[in-house]
Amino acid sequence: MSRTTKTLKSDMGWSKPDKIVVRGRDLCEDLLGKINLGDMAWLEMFGRMPTPQESILFNAVSVTLVEHGLTPSALASRITYMGAPEGIQGAVAAGLLGLGTVFVGTTEGSARLLQEALPDPKANVDLAELARTIVADWHGRRAIIPGIGHPVHKPIDPRTPRLFQIAKETGFHGRYIELMQQVQKEAERVYNKELPINATGAIGACCSEMGITWKVCRGIGVFARAIGLVGHIMEEMKNPIARDVWYRAEDEITQNALADLAAGKK
Repeated sequence: MSRTTKTLKSDMGWSKPDKIVVRGRDLCEDLLGKINLGDMAWLEMFGRMPTPQESILFNAVSVTLVEHGLTPSALASRITYMGAPEGIQGAVAAGLLGLGTVFVGTTEGSARLLQEALPDPKANVDLAELARTIVADWHGRRAIIPGIGHPVHKPIDPRTPRLFQIAKETGFHGRYIELMQQVQKEAERVYNKELPINATGAIGACCSEMGITWKVCRGIGVFARAIGLVGHIMEEMKNPIARDVWYRAEDEITQNALADLAAGKK
């Protein structure tokens, strides 16, 4: 087996008996009691403290993704906890595993769509024409445009205008948000139905405005939703519902199977 002689190095953190350093800052003296969780996430990701404007928008983005009710990820966490209450980390992990191209992970998809279509936001590009090209491509492939449409929030996802308002207040309302709005407008024309920019589409646009690569946008959803899943598990401890969800699903499936059998269906 070959071995390299590369010197191992990391700028994330290190410690000695009386000191812990995180991204070049003393954890106890510089960070504890002086920094919020969103700013800590920014520091970890980018190696510097956010500006006041970045802090406001990044924290807003993070808070948006923490909770959205009894979602599939929350159900997965609750049911896993019911079966394995000795390991809360497994229940949280179960919920996080479902953050993909349908739920939460679409932050990555929408940011990627925008950043690949418009690598240089300062370029002299007709955004309406670019949006037509984007929608035609996705429509031609019969693919769902990430960040567009929502099964519940119609005609407007209430999170989107608020996030765009915060982006405007912090100086981050630019070409990526404008392009996402053009994509939504064109998609509604082509598909002839209401397709609001959903929260993950708004977040993908806001992250793009802050210069955050699409490659880590899903990670923001992961750490934010993990907080929400811990909350769901705590509620499950006090007011269990996972067992009832399981029993109801099992009972309904059995009743329908018996009804089909009685009706002569296989």
